[in-house]
Amino acid sequence: MDSKLGLIQQSFNSRYSQWVREALDELPDNFTITDPSIPGHPIVFASRNFLKILGYSQEEVIGQNGNIFQGPKTNRRTVMEIREAIREERGVQVSLVNYRKDGTPFWMLFHMSPVFGKEDGRVIHFVAVQVPITRRQRRNGGVSLSDDASGLNEIMFGSCRKEVDTNSVLELGRVLSLNSSSNVLDIEETCEASDFEQQRAVNAFNNILSVLTHYSESTGRLVCGKRCSAPGVGYISSSLNISLGRIKQSFVLIDPHLPGLPIVYASDAFLKLTGYDRHEILGLNFAVLNGADTDTSSLHQINESIQTEQACTVRILSYRKDQSSFWNCLHLSPVRNASGKIAYFVGVQIDEECKNTDRHGLSPEMRQLSTVGAVKVAVRSLSMAAGSSKS
Repeated sequence: MDSKLGLIQQSFNSRYSQWVREALDELPDNFTITDPSIPGHPIVFASRNFLKILGYSQEEVIGQNGNIFQGPKTNRRTVMEIREAIREERGVQVSLVNYRKDGTPFWMLFHMSPVFGKEDGRVIHFVAVQVPITRRQRRNGGVSLSDDASGLNEIMFGSCRKEVDTNSVLELGRVLSLNSSSNVLDIEETCEASDFEQQRAVNAFNNILSVLTHYSESTGRLVCGKRCSAPGVGYISSSLNISLGRIKQSFVLIDPHLPGLPIVYASDAFLKLTGYDRHEILGLNFAVLNGADTDTSSLHQINESIQTEQACTVRILSYRKDQSSFWNCLHLSPVRNASGKIAYFVGVQIDEECKNTDRHGLSPEMRQLSTVGAVKVAVRSLSMAAGSSKS
């Protein structure tokens, strides 16, 4: 858990200046920010009003997936719509029932949009704004909200990474206590947001994006609301990022279709082994690990493996960021998509000093092959899903 919390802190600290959280908390909007590159796609920021209205503390929300706010009346189809938007790295706006900490359900307009890194086009974060839906339809033979009870709907929460709006929390508590027996919130009923509420969500996102953009300028790692990377810079989808993040071995993914054969994914274990931060290694050629005493014959073997689209295993002297060297047992293999075309090359590294059978009884060679297999499954599954969604 400590390592995950470290990644959550780094999610903001490596991208924005130190004042960004304070600036975000000054916004009147209710929202959360999540990082799809961290396993579990956790919440890395929750606004002050969001926490107040939902009844959670920051410690209870940060590091959790947005599904903690879902409940028995949350529409599964709507949740799937949100998940599909995440997989396709696009925005989505839906009405959704979510739950406060005390278990009470709420209707909210859930507006989620991705935030991209300007230099490489990757999805850095998803921002989820939640706007209360204040008007409900009357159900035949049922109970509708009165004007006095409208405060109840003024605080409704939405799905996978949440955000909320309204300051009438105390009023909400009174309404709930007075009307709990009459089931004043008819969560079986479809609830549509007004045009004003939809525009309010868009405006809130634009305000949040403006803050994120401003505080990314001082770090030189700009973000933007649309994918705006320079030509030739590779990126992988957030869905693939999440799948690859579950693989614990040291490995990188190389895109052979881009100039310079850049690294487009680096695992946490690789970063730990080499001492690089993720933003320092992405976009570079794998040769960044080479040094003065790296054997040229091994490099020739690696290049030949890529040109002939064949796997190879070499023992090569590699260098960490601090220029300390280690004997790298490297296995390189092509990775094909569902149509059989090569999508990437995966390079799996094992430090020779740690080249021993792991606690599961797997030899280094078997660990490398297992990692390659897991990467292939992730890439093929994603390309098959993408193909089916287009058909």
